[in-house]
Amino acid sequence: MNEQDRNHHPKILLVDDIPVNIQLLQAFLAAQNYKTYIARNGVEALEQVETIEPDLILLDVMMPKMNGFETCRLLKKINKIKYTPIIMVTALNEIESKIKGIEAGADDFISKPFNKLELLARVKSLLRVKFLHDQLQEKIQQLERAKERLRELAVTDGLTGLHNYRYFKDVLNMEIKRAERHKNSLSLIMFDIDSFKHYNDTHGHPAGDKVLQRIASLVSRNIRTIDIAARYGGEEFAIILPNTSAKNATIVAEKIRKLIEYHQFPFQKSQPNKNITISVGVASYPVCGKTFEDLVACADKRLYAAKAEGKNRVIDKGGCTK
Repeated sequence: MNEQDRNHHPKILLVDDIPVNIQLLQAFLAAQNYKTYIARNGVEALEQVETIEPDLILLDVMMPKMNGFETCRLLKKINKIKYTPIIMVTALNEIESKIKGIEAGADDFISKPFNKLELLARVKSLLRVKFLHDQLQEKIQQLERAKERLRELAVTDGLTGLHNYRYFKDVLNMEIKRAERHKNSLSLIMFDIDSFKHYNDTHGHPAGDKVLQRIASLVSRNIRTIDIAARYGGEEFAIILPNTSAKNATIVAEKIRKLIEYHQFPFQKSQPNKNITISVGVASYPVCGKTFEDLVACADKRLYAAKAEGKNRVIDKGGCTK
């Protein structure tokens, strides 16, 4: 969007209690394709600005109820129009009045009776400033969105959309410290897809990738918002469960195991056990360890114990030393 398009019909609020002044200003501005709105005093101006969100305000100084200086001061406190330029229209030429206007937040002045060309030049100049400010704010917002997206990409697994190992490690370390500080429980689930190499070798890696994505989706939809699911690597996944006892973590692990066992995956009948299944290990703080390395090692040992015992099961005991 270029400046001409953006400012094709800029909105200008005219604040004046004298009808003839309003009519004169409207005539000048309408000829330049400016869209005008009217407020007969400061109170009306304050009521209208948040709805209108004008691009510029022409504000008379001498008005009943509330003079232009006070109106200007209050307008500049409204967040939505904080950067909207205000031209004060005055019959006062004293330097003290201009200083007072500047202190109230005015961006420019024009004296009555005003020259049409001078008025339009000042309006055009300040509208350009407003346009450039809006453009800058838009670029800043785009930059912030891009930075946020980069932050997300840095901690997200590109295939499954779950968190990646880096984020998993940071969060588990943080949750261990939190559990230690508050004397809370903390559990870790790790699981691996049974006979996944066979599936990939038989049907190809694109088919295997779809299985990983479906499993990631099943996990994401069936854990709490405070839980953290991550792709640990390859076909191995991990779930951090804050404020969760070993017993409750085992219940969650068994639920996920069954969800995957009963889910209908493509080509699952070609698997050795005629289904896509997982083997699961569960470890808890502080029983299984008090460090990242201890908890991961314990959960991983139990995972491989589940495989050794026949796969498609959850193991939450034995095999770990602090």
